[in-house]
Amino acid sequence: MDKNKLLAVARGDSLADLVIKNAKIINVFSKTIEEEDIAITDGIIVGVGNYHGKKEIDYKGYYVSPGFIDGHVHIESSMLTPNHYALSVMPKGTTSVIADCHEIANVAGIDGIDFMLKASQSSPLEVFMMIPSCVPSTEYETAGAKLLAKDIKKYATNEQVLGLGEMMNYTGAIQGDLEVLSKINSFNKKTIDGHAPEVYNKDLNAYILAGVKTDHECTKPEELLEKVKRGMYIHLREGSQTKNVLDLLPGVKQPFYDRILFCSDDLHPSDIRKYGHIDNNINLAIHYGVEPISAISMATINVANCYKLKDIGAVAPGYIADLVFFKDLNHIDVEHVYKSGKQVVKNKKVLFETKKIDASKVLDTVSVDFSKIDLTYKLSSNLVNVIGLIKNNVTTKKIVEKVNLDKGKFEANINDDLLKLCVIERYHLSGNIGKGIVKGYGLKNGALAMTISHDSHNLVCIGDNDKDMLLAIKKITDIGGGIVLASRGEIIELLPLEVGGLMSLKPSEFVEEKLNRLEIKIRKLGVKREIEDPFLQLGFLSLAVIPEIRVTDKGLFDAKQFKIIPLEASDSNEL
Repeated sequence: MDKNKLLAVARGDSLADLVIKNAKIINVFSKTIEEEDIAITDGIIVGVGNYHGKKEIDYKGYYVSPGFIDGHVHIESSMLTPNHYALSVMPKGTTSVIADCHEIANVAGIDGIDFMLKASQSSPLEVFMMIPSCVPSTEYETAGAKLLAKDIKKYATNEQVLGLGEMMNYTGAIQGDLEVLSKINSFNKKTIDGHAPEVYNKDLNAYILAGVKTDHECTKPEELLEKVKRGMYIHLREGSQTKNVLDLLPGVKQPFYDRILFCSDDLHPSDIRKYGHIDNNINLAIHYGVEPISAISMATINVANCYKLKDIGAVAPGYIADLVFFKDLNHIDVEHVYKSGKQVVKNKKVLFETKKIDASKVLDTVSVDFSKIDLTYKLSSNLVNVIGLIKNNVTTKKIVEKVNLDKGKFEANINDDLLKLCVIERYHLSGNIGKGIVKGYGLKNGALAMTISHDSHNLVCIGDNDKDMLLAIKKITDIGGGIVLASRGEIIELLPLEVGGLMSLKPSEFVEEKLNRLEIKIRKLGVKREIEDPFLQLGFLSLAVIPEIRVTDKGLFDAKQFKIIPLEASDSNEL
């Protein structure tokens, strides 16, 4: 950057490269609207006022906002590699994202992190990275890698890295686990993201004292309020499966608007196209009573301040010229987008091309020893612990059901609305199979298998009969990972996700079409409408750090007791 060159333009002594004329500027500092010119040189906003440029563009009738920032996202959950992900979100006004790559890191360790850092440079979308803190998430599951503090410390000096990813081992942080604290201390000059569902009172004090600054797992207004009062930044999340914006807005008050951020966390490409990205979070907030400029601030300057980004998030001198143009302040419909002073979206159409990426180190990640696969459920009691699903959320309820047994075995097809859920270790040929029973999913005469199962991403399969389950499991190993739907002894649809078993190298249109076909067919097999996203719902049933009950490759897991429990729910087991 030639500072004297920029200063000359700022003073008005030289022409700017580009001047935006007649747009109504959203000022996120004063929470006002200014009708001034925006002077841009070398991709930097050098002045707001009365300017002339080598190129001038009239944006009369438009509002102009800073580019939107996703405060917390797992790009891998879009099933798109970063280059194709950028093509989906930038037309929605997103110019920067703060990504946590712990999905691919759980599959491929350091190779996974390095892949995401490099692949994220394949487009104009600015991807900042948070380094995964919990690989694996807990000791009660098997991941493809194990990352200790000494393994990730080197990333603390990487300019693309903003800090440590969500500290899901909140128990370890609260109790002062030395390895957890070592990871936090390695990134103590940067932001430490949190993951603390239903953590309150003194435990919350200890969690924050350990160094954690944010949380995106609030589900109740009172939880948000307590965490904000203790100094945390809170993300209002609107993903494909977990939607918390409307639940949390009643707790969002004017005095602490600056502590509220927006994020997507996990969002499928079809939902980005239909509903939007961070622009959707903004519009929801506006519709339910948040003043528009305050809502825009939650998607821009608030995120930038939280993550210590000094040059994005505002339309002001010295900030990178990331700009979003729209005509209606009360319902944002993005038409034009600039990134670093260059137009990347015009009339909602993408103007940029992405670079090819090298995924060679994160392919062929599915290995299963079929000689060790046993899908039978032998039970000594017909009273069992069951995973109860909760609408629009990834949290579950632990319930006890009395089931019908066939010669001492649980069979889903003789138990109404109860399905088998198996999680099979897919990295080390251990033969580990965790087994559970799910209520409320609705699948009949079929099985769904995936290599997306948060966070260790072992092979997960849900079904009502062993034949279809085994068929789906075998097919998914053949294609190197993805999503497979089987019914009545046949594979009826599939989506290959060859990159770590999580992402496709193909464009979003291909992924979206396959997901649409999968959803149509799985709905015909009975999956309930209250299961908003059948695939994300299944993918989260192995996430051991979310209450109340899950399945990992090591067994049925009680997240509140933080231990493996038996399927049988006899009194002695519950003590």
